Amino acid sequence: MFNSFGNLLRLTSFGESHGTAIGGVIDGFPAGLKVDLEAIQQELDRRKPGQSKIVTQRKEPDTVEFLSGIFEGKTTGTSIGFMIKNTNQKSKDYNHNTNIYRPSHADYTYDKKYGVRDYRGGGRSSARETANWVVAGALAKQLIAHININAFTSSVGDIFIDKPYQDLDFSKTESNAVRCPDTVSAEKMIAKITEIKKAGDTIGGTVTCVIKNVPVGLGEPIFNKLHAELGKAMLSINAVKGFEFGSGFCGAKMQGSEHNDIFNEDGTTQSNLSGGIQGGISNGMDIYFRVAFKPVATIMQNQQTINSEGELTEIHGKGRHDPCVVPRAVPIVEALAALVLADFWLLNRTRTV
Repeated sequence: MFNSFGNLLRLTSFGESHGTAIGGVIDGFPAGLKVDLEAIQQELDRRKPGQSKIVTQRKEPDTVEFLSGIFEGKTTGTSIGFMIKNTNQKSKDYNHNTNIYRPSHADYTYDKKYGVRDYRGGGRSSARETANWVVAGALAKQLIAHININAFTSSVGDIFIDKPYQDLDFSKTESNAVRCPDTVSAEKMIAKITEIKKAGDTIGGTVTCVIKNVPVGLGEPIFNKLHAELGKAMLSINAVKGFEFGSGFCGAKMQGSEHNDIFNEDGTTQSNLSGGIQGGISNGMDIYFRVAFKPVATIMQNQQTINSEGELTEIHGKGRHDPCVVPRAVPIVEALAALVLADFWLLNRTRTV
């Protein structure tokens, strides 16, 4: 259950990390959109493993194959089915933990909930699932091409970009392995991740997302608030531990006279501490939010744990893992943001027809 995401635009996904394939079905996608298949593959290439020395070295081409819903280069309005074959599984890397629970993984909770678990890379709980989201998000981006979505690495450990997003050149985000548009910060981040990797450890960080050209009116006033749906999407990503939009937690330190966004005559605001959303509905200003990722749980060091019999034991990480998941998470954040916005855009369109 609960393998679906979205309302009018809905993704249902399937597959495990070390199974034959992963994939999904996208329902509610309008007919007649000319699909840029190359652009979809480019988004997958941004997420795929093995693309630099600071990410997992699992070598997956992540080639998407569309099975239905697209004919002669255009969407037909029917279900869009797709599949991505797994080609580089090394399940033997996980033979050491068939009955051992890895600290901070889903092993223990899955086993207790279902009474069975796929120990090969975490099965359904693996971040490999996010490739499905990137496919759906890449299609959503083409549907709402008038909206610009830019995510980037804003911190690794205690290394932060010390500039507001308005001073950043997003065209530089893909110019380095860590996906940080600030060159000086990027070099420091890469050096930090390299150092952590050599020590057999991992490190966390944050991804910031800025969304421009959002029309006024996306989002619902009560339970489907735009920021609530964005938060739900981001908190569904593996390893995410926090989400804040607009002024976020810093706003809790301010007074109303400091925090209020004063209107201009054209309906824009002089400041944007609201983060482009008021009352759960987009107000036409930039939407911006930040997502916090914990350190990857698998480390190449000995750790105490327990086995399925409740006995204390020791585990040492093996296999191919990201020392820092943040750089590969950037396209995932963009994809889920696109799915949320496209869903609300479709909902608004049905009201104005």
